[in-house]
Amino acid sequence: MRGWFMLCVLGICVPTLAASQVTPTKAKRDSIARADSVARADSIALVKELEKELGQQAPDTTGANAAQGPRATGGYMNIGFVALTDAGWSTEPDVGAIQVGDHDPHVNGFSIPNVEITLDGAVDPYFKGFSNIVYKLDKDGETGVELEEAYVLTTSLPANLQLKVGQFFVEFGRQNPQHPHAWSFVDQPLVMNRMFGPDGLRSQGLRLSWLLPTSFYTEALITVANATGGTASSFRSPDSPEIHGGVINDRLVDRPSDLLISPRLNTSFDLTETQTVILGVSAAFGPNNSGPSARSQVYGVDGYWKWKPAAAQAGFPFLSLQSEGMWRRYDAAQRVAFDDPTVTLPSEILRDRGAYAQLLWGIKPRIVAGFRGEFASGDAGAFVSELRRDRTRLSPNFTWYPTEFSKFRMQYNYDDRKGIGTDHSLWFQFEFLLGAHAAHKF
Repeated sequence: MRGWFMLCVLGICVPTLAASQVTPTKAKRDSIARADSVARADSIALVKELEKELGQQAPDTTGANAAQGPRATGGYMNIGFVALTDAGWSTEPDVGAIQVGDHDPHVNGFSIPNVEITLDGAVDPYFKGFSNIVYKLDKDGETGVELEEAYVLTTSLPANLQLKVGQFFVEFGRQNPQHPHAWSFVDQPLVMNRMFGPDGLRSQGLRLSWLLPTSFYTEALITVANATGGTASSFRSPDSPEIHGGVINDRLVDRPSDLLISPRLNTSFDLTETQTVILGVSAAFGPNNSGPSARSQVYGVDGYWKWKPAAAQAGFPFLSLQSEGMWRRYDAAQRVAFDDPTVTLPSEILRDRGAYAQLLWGIKPRIVAGFRGEFASGDAGAFVSELRRDRTRLSPNFTWYPTEFSKFRMQYNYDDRKGIGTDHSLWFQFEFLLGAHAAHKF
């Protein structure tokens, strides 16, 4: 397992050795443009290239309109629709035992793991609004609906400050805030599920960000949110007995420490004219429901490196490396066993860890090959939790974009579960997009 951590750390840290090649003025100008959380992804160039081929007029994606500031109330609203369909087969008949993410393939055969309606627009001269409503089919074909995100962003606070208020994905690392259609692989990384559950870490609250006055892009963020619900897995989730094995302690929220606190710091700079690095550190602190004063702590480091030649066309070719490592300390109080009230489990500290590293090669416009290696593990506890079983996975994949509105993906998974054995899976994914859709991070 230490070898995996060394691979993750090298993937994050090695590219920074060339940072001295950057001049501060250019780094600040270029990196802010790249790392702005509402900037369009590199696919914008591909959009324009493809629309030229189709003889269409390319839409304005330069941000020139946005620079004029938000319009008056009711000025505009973008509506988007995106759907994912998965198909494939695994040697594990109970697919949910290895595909544990809520938007992963569910069964041998066909799955509809995510259908998303997005709304965004200017509320008034001071706020922008965003909403994501998700429909999905479970393994039995039953439809589920959830309000994934609904929040407002301020547009005119002084001192480079911005406030987000509502229901949203907590900005912990790089993968957690991403919606499934923005993933580079068919399924959720193992460590994300271990730390934050099948749906990722999201809740109701507020997030304050500050763009620091440094010579290169640096942003500090802090989130204060509710620590309850099914999307707060390491904290006061109703599913937490699957972690600690005890009866839930229904503690009240009567002090600030009963909320979820998540700070983050990330920075971006250019190594050379053709290479960019983004680094981040995150944490999350809050109560868990194993006892009246029990708490959880989650820590993470993440990095992203990208190379793209100066003569690239439509964003291709490129190479990118993304990696995250996470650690959790779960303080489990003395508790009555959930499955057997006659048994009392001792107080203990449950420690878990995991990491992934994924490499993408943009071979030529519309064609991307990828490879991901990952693991998740935990120390033994008084309760044997299936969720904390040691696991590793290797996943090569191949993605083809016929246009910017559709994609086909093929992915093979080699899964190894400690004490159970290995499984092999082959998944195919098709995505299509209608209308507009909000931008994603660089």
